[in-house]
Amino acid sequence: MIPFVHAVTTDGVLARADFLGRARRVMEALGPRGAVHLRSRIVPAARLYELAVALGAVRERTGAWVVINDRVDVACAARASAVQLTTRSLSVADARRMAGTMPLGASAHAVTDASSAAAQGADWIVVGHVYETPSHPDEPARGLDLVRETTSVMATPVIAIGGIKPQHVEALLDAGAHGVAAISGIWSANDAERAAADYLSRYERHHRR
Repeated sequence: MIPFVHAVTTDGVLARADFLGRARRVMEALGPRGAVHLRSRIVPAARLYELAVALGAVRERTGAWVVINDRVDVACAARASAVQLTTRSLSVADARRMAGTMPLGASAHAVTDASSAAAQGADWIVVGHVYETPSHPDEPARGLDLVRETTSVMATPVIAIGGIKPQHVEALLDAGAHGVAAISGIWSANDAERAAADYLSRYERHHRR
């Protein structure tokens, strides 16, 4: 089962001295329904490998996923849970040759890109950005319509990303999303564990309706 709540890092998040402790607590809060994504543009591969290995025991104990973004080689070496391909990464088809049966996610900003990745065998698609977000200040939000349009043309699970707060979760699930990804909503919180749990509780509330 693809996790429902994806806690995606940035270079700044990874650089914090307390990152590993915070990541472990987030994984404990989410369990097998959550994933921590090690995403970076500047952190060396060796450091990503160290972080993934350090979180391996928590992954085994809790069932939470450790996902490496972009670096298929690091994910394979660290025996991570999965790889998340970005729009700058290898294609899904090429990454599959390296990753074997390891789950692969792909990122898309348009329905056509999502459909192409799904056709190549991506196990899930991250689509966005759905809401306004400081990480894309000059680009308009794509809104719930992007989620609806994407989920209407394919069965591959869709994870929504971009400015997502806990109060958005139920509307995104109603639009067809399998789950959500958050960056600042989790890592910028004073208590990242509680923030992650809040996203998960909104997911659970939706499924109790």
